[in-house]
Amino acid sequence: MANQIVVKDLLDAGVHFGHLTRRWNPNMAPYVYMERNGIHIINLYKTVAKMEEAGEALSKIAASGRKILFVATKKQAKEIVAQESLRAQMPYITERWPGGMLTNFVTIRKSVKKMATVDRMKKDGTFNSLSKKERLQVDRMRAKLEKNLGSISEMSRLPAAIFVVDTLREHIAVKEAQKLNIPVFAMVDTNSNPRDVDYAIPANDDASKSIHKIMSYMTDSILEGLNERKDGKDSGEAKPAKAKKEASTEAKPAKAEKKATVKEEASEDKTKEETSTEAKPEKVEKKGPVVEEVPTDKAEPEKPAGEENRVSE
Repeated sequence: MANQIVVKDLLDAGVHFGHLTRRWNPNMAPYVYMERNGIHIINLYKTVAKMEEAGEALSKIAASGRKILFVATKKQAKEIVAQESLRAQMPYITERWPGGMLTNFVTIRKSVKKMATVDRMKKDGTFNSLSKKERLQVDRMRAKLEKNLGSISEMSRLPAAIFVVDTLREHIAVKEAQKLNIPVFAMVDTNSNPRDVDYAIPANDDASKSIHKIMSYMTDSILEGLNERKDGKDSGEAKPAKAKKEASTEAKPAKAEKKATVKEEASEDKTKEETSTEAKPEKVEKKGPVVEEVPTDKAEPEKPAGEENRVSE
């Protein structure tokens, strides 16, 4: 389990501050604790419960070996999300959300492959054979792609989940994820709709301290899942190796026993053959029915003397 969440730490980070009461979303009513000076105060006990629920779900996804995409394009969250995503070794978007990033992922992958093509050109020397103008154009294209898609260059397939900071600002990302049935984890302020996401974490999504607090906990949960996966792999590799060793040690006496049994079987077969040859009488070749050769003089029976006379008459 990730580090224990302390309500006082969340209070110090300003996680409990919501938006002005006139800008609130009625669907956030279950998470609002009270109103003070025209501002809604978020119930931090419910925030803790939702953080633990989301952290457990993210840990399971990470343990299964799938990717989680972090999305935050607002100024306060950019650097924090980039740092925490790199720590968790997960893809992230901190610049403009490219339209169709999820629903048209094949085209986005083609753009990522362009970057790889340019890098290959620079390595094999074909880049230097281009004219100066073409080199400048290719460099600009490469820089633009790196800025927008560089952080997702290693994401070869759709993510298993996305984590969003401020669902109102990243509404396109949320809509695309909903279309593809990708679970959405999000920091939801009092002006957002928690029904748009699968795992809503009621928190202040404008203060950098608040964002850092939530993000660090989520990253710790993901790292925990990755460590579980690694430990499972190591133990899984160790077990077959151990079983193989035991099998080899058992196989040696088994081989000797097998040789002895083979010899015994061979001797038994030999004795059986000898006894069978002695016991069995000589084989008589089977032939067809024997026809005795009848001499020509005995072929026809002798006729009585009276009959011969009759014939001659």
